Amino acid sequence: MSAVRQSRAQISEAMPAAGGGEIPGDLHLALGELNVPAYAVDRHGVVRWINRAARKLVGDIRGLQQSSVVVPEQAREARESFLRNMMGTEKSTEATVVVTEPDGSRVQVEISSCPLREGGRIVGVFGVVKHREAGEAPHAHPHLTPRQNQILHLLAHGRSTAQIADELHLSIDTVRNHIRRLLRALDVHSRIEALAVAHRAGILPRD
Repeated sequence: MSAVRQSRAQISEAMPAAGGGEIPGDLHLALGELNVPAYAVDRHGVVRWINRAARKLVGDIRGLQQSSVVVPEQAREARESFLRNMMGTEKSTEATVVVTEPDGSRVQVEISSCPLREGGRIVGVFGVVKHREAGEAPHAHPHLTPRQNQILHLLAHGRSTAQIADELHLSIDTVRNHIRRLLRALDVHSRIEALAVAHRAGILPRD
């Protein structure tokens, strides 16, 4: 059974409810009409199902790699997140990414995803967009690497070093090294200065 057929079968089945009862109705149809973007990809990372809200956000990307909708500087991280799901090392994965809308504009979203299983075997990934930032997402700073840009944006959202390490699945020392290098690249001496430079350059959104 393909990943998308598996996802539909799992979602459409009546699910056990508290007290031993069942939830009636077509959950697959409900997910399709839900005003929250949702998607399912197969074990190769190809998008096989998206709901109406997801199509409105990024267009009809069925048949494309899920990383293709992510901006180039974050495509590698998107692939790594997918692999973590496929390896089954985590029950769910949280990520903040920038995707491209059908008109080419950028939007920052928070995605929660989890493995799709068939008989104990992982056959794909299911995910939903938990939050979407208002307005166009910032662009990458030309003097920073993709990872440094990602960390810069997380710093702008108030993340601590430990929180960044946890979110990106890196060690705290690795995150500190990235921060030191991005400070050097921006010719500043503190995180606050780095954010100020990024704001002036239009890299980070203004409140």
